[in-house]
Amino acid sequence: MSENSNFSADQEVPQGGFRGLRYFLIAGEASGDLHASNLMRELKQIDAEAEFCFLGGDLMAAQGGKLVKHYRDMAFMGFLAVLKNARKVVSNLDDCKKSLAEFRPDVLILIDYPSFNLRIARYAKEKLNLPVYYYISPKIWVWKEFRIKQIKQYVDRMFTILPFETEFYHRHNYSVTYVGNPCVDSIATRPNQEQTLNEFCNKNSLSEKPIIALLAGSRRQEIKSCLPIMLEAVSHFSGYQPVISGAPGIEPEFYTPLISQTGVNLVFNQTYELLAHAQAAVVNSGTATLETALIGTPQVVVYKVAFGRVAMMIKPLVIKTKFVSLVNLIAGKEVVKELLAHRFTPATVYGELHRLLNEPDYRSQQLKDYAEISRKLGAPGAARKAAKEIYKSLKHP
Repeated sequence: MSENSNFSADQEVPQGGFRGLRYFLIAGEASGDLHASNLMRELKQIDAEAEFCFLGGDLMAAQGGKLVKHYRDMAFMGFLAVLKNARKVVSNLDDCKKSLAEFRPDVLILIDYPSFNLRIARYAKEKLNLPVYYYISPKIWVWKEFRIKQIKQYVDRMFTILPFETEFYHRHNYSVTYVGNPCVDSIATRPNQEQTLNEFCNKNSLSEKPIIALLAGSRRQEIKSCLPIMLEAVSHFSGYQPVISGAPGIEPEFYTPLISQTGVNLVFNQTYELLAHAQAAVVNSGTATLETALIGTPQVVVYKVAFGRVAMMIKPLVIKTKFVSLVNLIAGKEVVKELLAHRFTPATVYGELHRLLNEPDYRSQQLKDYAEISRKLGAPGAARKAAKEIYKSLKHP
């Protein structure tokens, strides 16, 4: 498991010869579906006869292959949600193991989602003796650092997407390969970059008021807990129109009871366009915070947890990092305000949005810090580099 090799990820892979590998991928949420689909696309560029079997979403399905389970049936957040859906979780694990054994891939590729994926990694290694690769590391540097033992035992190669992860794993005597960040790829190649604000508003029947984007998360539990607070906060900005980004895999009807009395608009499959046209955004902590920064939209980051005040008191005992958002973690300082747990209220969100919208120097500093984050992450090409490394290592183990 070496970080360096004689093969350069930027070299072209020789054509012909070793073809038709079988890839089994697991992504348990919307962001994983996006990044896995990009990896699949790049693998097909190298391995024209590639076969795929996967747990994931619509974007992965569009690349071809067999969809075993959709992530909408897997995305249970938090201990209570997992406990409540324990039978479903066990069923998902069993279905995955069965499909893995039947498909007999050349490699198992895991995308984040550690509670599920590390169980499958153990099964794949102990029962099937398969190569196990991880693309997009679990965030064990935030909490549950003990999972490094499972990773070292069951994961053959780790392809990381955050610069600071290399040093983290080095401290644990585990070499990884940094391939760049897929969010850089996604933002660089995002659709409708020439679209004007008027075109976006006309397409979605919006008014001419400037936009505040609301990104409440990709899971049902997140949306239910976060969106009402966001909506109350932005209701005080009469000169702006809040617009909600609908989560992939969540039906529009789910939002109806949450927004029916607000008059707030909801758009689907246009998150990047929404962010590009927004004056500011309220973003639930996750990959979307980094995407928002790379697009260049000022933001406030929020996250809701049960028993918030108590959770914040014990946070230093559980979470090993000073920050939670990817933006601040990459920067190594506070770039965006993090309103977590009991600090996430309509009043605090309103206050931070007011500063971002009305204090030019404050807003400008955040944008300058965004530019430095972009520089740290490097150029696009993460999925392409990872695909080449994966193919090369399977061809020449």
